[in-house]
Amino acid sequence: MTSLEDKLEILHADLANMGRVAIAFSGGTDSTFLLAFASQVPGVEAFAITVESALMPRRDSSFAKEFCHKWGIPHLQCSVDPLEDAGIMANTPERCYLCKKLIMGAVAAEAAELDAQVCDGSNVDDASDYRPGTRAVSELGIRSPLADAGLTKTEIRAAAKELGVPNWDMPASACLASRLPYGTPLSHEALARVGSAEEMLRSAGFQQVRVRAHGDVARIEVEEQDMARFLEDDARVHVVDSLRELGFKYVSLDLEGYRTGSLNEGLAAVSG
Repeated sequence: MTSLEDKLEILHADLANMGRVAIAFSGGTDSTFLLAFASQVPGVEAFAITVESALMPRRDSSFAKEFCHKWGIPHLQCSVDPLEDAGIMANTPERCYLCKKLIMGAVAAEAAELDAQVCDGSNVDDASDYRPGTRAVSELGIRSPLADAGLTKTEIRAAAKELGVPNWDMPASACLASRLPYGTPLSHEALARVGSAEEMLRSAGFQQVRVRAHGDVARIEVEEQDMARFLEDDARVHVVDSLRELGFKYVSLDLEGYRTGSLNEGLAAVSG
């Protein structure tokens, strides 16, 4: 079994061979660690490229800017509107592929100006869920050094903590489109609504949270240990009132709790 230390040596050597790298920087733990690690490899020039869109949670965008400023890493920013693509807006099971192709294509275009190898923060655990976007990454010739080194999410968090990366323990984030069931057309309003709902819940102390929007019903996922607190009268009333102000008519708590990609559970129904 390969140790974490050995995997980091593989990562170090891989990045050193690339020399000039452009990291697709979303502000999540994985891409932050990769960017921070690459910036400290001798002989490597590391750049961060962030593509902002309606699908990106605001907190991730804000963190990306702040991190690059504090660590002195060159940060390029551009923006796209995925909803201008009819296939993405239709929110089919291929949405992730189309969106990743668009966003990573924008990263690749910026990186070409820098004559840098594009890298993303995918890790080996990402293969356990339905992620058609990985096909787009491969087609664009984008490297995934963390996955190539065999690093898991748990190992990345441990290495990030050791390196002093501030968001090493940040709950997993994801594109806001993942909050709407496949087949539900995407709109800027719907994406902003779930984004605002999750920001409200995080401000109330629920860090690992998802608000899945099923029409006018908000299905909230929190970690199991947070369910009892969620149902306390003050918290429950505050959540219900806040989400109704955002336009939801009904508010529900998913008794299975938070889980990655829960809307993928309906793929069989969509494809059938």
